[in-house]
Amino acid sequence: MLRVTAGIPLAVRSILVLENTPTFGTGIFQIFTATAGLLLIAGLWTPIVAAVVGLLELWRIISRHADPASDILLCNLAIAIALLGPGALSVDARLFGWKRIEIDTQKDKR
Repeated sequence: MLRVTAGIPLAVRSILVLENTPTFGTGIFQIFTATAGLLLIAGLWTPIVAAVVGLLELWRIISRHADPASDILLCNLAIAIALLGPGALSVDARLFGWKRIEIDTQKDKR
């Protein structure tokens, strides 16, 4: 759910900006961001893509003068996804296996 929650707004916002952007540099950036959103939704290369999205959103927070609420939310979601991993329903889980961390809460180990 985290991947979809971060990926859909990222891809949709990038595609909407791409339709209204006349410059080449901004267009390339929006294509890159939309691709990252689609990769997040699919769960392909999730830790790398999420870390890059987190850095891009952090850059947008720092460089923009408008309301950064959505950028802060997407940055936090991307960092959480990078730390937690792709989850069981992802392309990464099918390709590389799903890693699960189990914490043993027993005090006495005998």
